[in-house]
Amino acid sequence: MSTETSYCKVNFIEINDINAPELDVFERLSESQLFRYYEPDTGIFLAESCNVILRALEAGYEPLSVLVEKSRIESEAGPVFDMMEKKWGTEKAENIPVYTADTELVTRLTGYTLVRGLWMTLRRKSVLSVDEFCQGKKRIVVLDDVVNPTNAGAIIRSAAALGMEGVLLNYSSVDPLSRRASRVSMGTVFQIPWTKATKSESEGTVLIRKLKSLGFATVAMALTEDSVGIDNEEIRTNEKLAVVLGNEGAGLPEETIYACDYRVMIPMHNGVDSLNVAAASAVSFWELLK
Repeated sequence: MSTETSYCKVNFIEINDINAPELDVFERLSESQLFRYYEPDTGIFLAESCNVILRALEAGYEPLSVLVEKSRIESEAGPVFDMMEKKWGTEKAENIPVYTADTELVTRLTGYTLVRGLWMTLRRKSVLSVDEFCQGKKRIVVLDDVVNPTNAGAIIRSAAALGMEGVLLNYSSVDPLSRRASRVSMGTVFQIPWTKATKSESEGTVLIRKLKSLGFATVAMALTEDSVGIDNEEIRTNEKLAVVLGNEGAGLPEETIYACDYRVMIPMHNGVDSLNVAAASAVSFWELLK
């Protein structure tokens, strides 16, 4: 039943049973199940916390349902209700189910306290092809087998903040819309363009060769005998650059490293051999975009 709040009419549905099927999408279905099976055409995803959800809505992602702790309705969910109405209209906003429950029940469901007590399910958008994604861009970051959502989220946030124009992930890299990746990115995953390459495009050096054919000079972040410093002026003068970052543990495959036009390193001190990939990304974006 729609209920007046200080923001707009809301379709509140109180939940008292932890086994209620309406809660499956918020915890009992895995993210891969939501992606692959729940909405076969596009899939859905979970966004968590007010700021992240607001950025998703601002980017035009369609809201499907909400779960909010009762104590957080005004403080956290209120601005979200307002944004739903603004972006999708009063009729749509009033009909989106907003499940509410006490903090204790929500904690029992999830196994932990929700971040700011608010989740939303949203419909995914179709992803662009690599060619469509690269069109008109001059500075992009490429993630090769970056599987940790915390690292991916941090890299995306740095890319957005430091002027990169997009993030291209290979097939085996983490989903940028995974709950943790989007939360760590502080919602910037909805503010900077990104796409994922297909499985065939991600095999061997296919993606690097593809980027070269599109006019990008490719820069592998890797420590090799011929690596140059991150402040290399020649690299900066290229009209189009793709900065390639590798797996958190193994780094980039050797064939990928040597398929790239440049190999770049960040000078280390005090016997430290390397930085975490997320930290390295921020340094590289800052230097290469000077």
